[in-house]
Amino acid sequence: MTVYFEDIAVGDNAEAGKTITEADVLLFSAVSGDNNPVHLNQVYAAATKFETRIVHGMLTASLISGVIGTQLPGYGTIYLSQTTRFKSPVRLGETVTTRVSVVELFPEKKRVKLATQCLVGDKVVLEGESLVIAPSRG
Repeated sequence: MTVYFEDIAVGDNAEAGKTITEADVLLFSAVSGDNNPVHLNQVYAAATKFETRIVHGMLTASLISGVIGTQLPGYGTIYLSQTTRFKSPVRLGETVTTRVSVVELFPEKKRVKLATQCLVGDKVVLEGESLVIAPSRG
């Protein structure tokens, strides 16, 4: 799906949900090289303040890219920047809802500023802001 810059308005939003599985964590670890045992080893993780394995924070953050790249603005979007504040850990088996909302438009360069959030239930686990170049008809 593509939403062209000319059709985007402040307040537009999109969201998607994803339940994080064991396979997701193992694959992300393999791709990223992050094999921190808090993500992979239950015995190790049980001795941490989390008391169980937690999902890589950047795996959670990557869900934002999925919504931006497939929904708003969608196919053809170019990422310029992302700020991210991790508020709470995500545990394996939890469903993360990712929301993006248009907060500002820059017509001269077809740029879109988006507020970004990831939630587990009603709890915000990550928040931030993205700047992207949206596809344009022109």
